[in-house]
Amino acid sequence: MTRFEGRTALITAAGSGLGRGVALRLAREGARVKIWDRDEAALDKAVTEAKSEGLSITSQAIDMTDGNAIEAAVAALVAEMGQVDVLVNNIGGSLHTPFRFLDQSDEDWRQVIDVNVSACVRTTRAVLPQMVATGYGRIINMGSKAGRFGSLFAGANYVASKGAMQAFTLQIAQEFGPNGITCNTLCPGAILTPRVKGLLEERQSAQERQQVLETIPVRRHGAVQDVAAAIAYLASEEAGFVNGASLDINGGQSMVI
Repeated sequence: MTRFEGRTALITAAGSGLGRGVALRLAREGARVKIWDRDEAALDKAVTEAKSEGLSITSQAIDMTDGNAIEAAVAALVAEMGQVDVLVNNIGGSLHTPFRFLDQSDEDWRQVIDVNVSACVRTTRAVLPQMVATGYGRIINMGSKAGRFGSLFAGANYVASKGAMQAFTLQIAQEFGPNGITCNTLCPGAILTPRVKGLLEERQSAQERQQVLETIPVRRHGAVQDVAAAIAYLASEEAGFVNGASLDINGGQSMVI
């Protein structure tokens, strides 16, 4: 498939895990992909993997808690590639802050909000003017099942931050839809990246993890490719009439009418 031929995609926090999987999926379908991460070694490994397949993926190491760095990196990307057609705001996480609300400090909240919300807001604000100028854009925000239904292993700060990203998505979708730009949220359940697997093992016993697994109708946890496939659809021209949506990817563990 070459549905992203001629398109440029920016994926944040893409040195490993979900971000890397999404980058590879879009590149395999023809996109020119720029990946950001603060982990230079992970970026180098991801780019090497892409080159072995002949894929167009380049990288930049960046601290996404620095708003000035984000603005400069977007400007450099536009100068290099001419445009940004797809933005995947993948950065986020619970940062291993305490699970129990009363154990969380103001600093725990600040850090999680800064990574899960503020970094995405700054990146979106930097990319949007160019999307408006070209009259086209696809923005995919990484939400979470936690932001819709709460979490058994990530705390209130993470849950609140992912809920905020869903609300942010609605406003961007409404405001910039007339400019040919769509904005949607992906809400995965537990996707077994090494980081999530480690957090689950740290906070739940083997018996508790098995009990959770039995609440998922498809009887498995999500995989990186499940999320990558969904993002590839939302990032495509085919999804031009999907705007302001929250797509649950949790195997049916939580359902709404």
